[in-house]
Amino acid sequence: MNLLVCISKTPETTAKIAFTDGDSKFNEEGVQYIMNPYDEWYALVRAIELKEKHGGKVIAINVGPASNDIVIRKALAIGADEAIRVNGEAVSSMFVAKQIANYAKSNDIDIVFCGKETIDYNGSEVASIVAELMDLPFISYASKMMVEGSTATIERDIEGGVEVVKVDKPFVISAAKGLAEQRIPNMKGIMMAKRKPLTVVEPEAVDSKSTIGSYTVPQGKQEVKMIDPENMEELVRLLHEEAKVI
Repeated sequence: MNLLVCISKTPETTAKIAFTDGDSKFNEEGVQYIMNPYDEWYALVRAIELKEKHGGKVIAINVGPASNDIVIRKALAIGADEAIRVNGEAVSSMFVAKQIANYAKSNDIDIVFCGKETIDYNGSEVASIVAELMDLPFISYASKMMVEGSTATIERDIEGGVEVVKVDKPFVISAAKGLAEQRIPNMKGIMMAKRKPLTVVEPEAVDSKSTIGSYTVPQGKQEVKMIDPENMEELVRLLHEEAKVI
């Protein structure tokens, strides 16, 4: 069973967010990067678990420059067998999805794993675009998955309950919390990662359908205003004039 795991590089959750070039570009100065947690903790680990149970191979794929190699090597240290880096800037979800789909179509992939979203853009777009480009079933926000033979049984949380889906391979899945438990690379895995293959390929041209206009940061939190419980008129005035919720 060939399992392809899409991994992204994202800023640490404590990174200071700022923009440059007329608020059209993320300011990377002083920012530390990590593997996107949804890709690492759930998508990658579940793929490794399936390989350990059923056999096969886990391939990590990333679209980005050479500076992403440190994140890709972590995927190898955790347990991926090999890695692919498409040597291009991730300028749009369409661009990224096209590179992943092209690789998957030409390499007999059984399951394509993505995290449910990246923690920087929260777009949840790439997995569904990959599925469309490959004409494959897509199951989003999976919280549990079992595979028997050519069929997977997948659970996903929905409003008020759980939906159970059965799907035959090949398919695309996006991983949510609960699909697996985080693994920490051990020293053996870190040393072996240095010897595992990381192949760099050139991207195919993609006509992106959208471009970034600008970014803004949320307004800072205001100080808490304490109102005397006997002064209901002042509370109502503030809710109406400042908070604008009534």
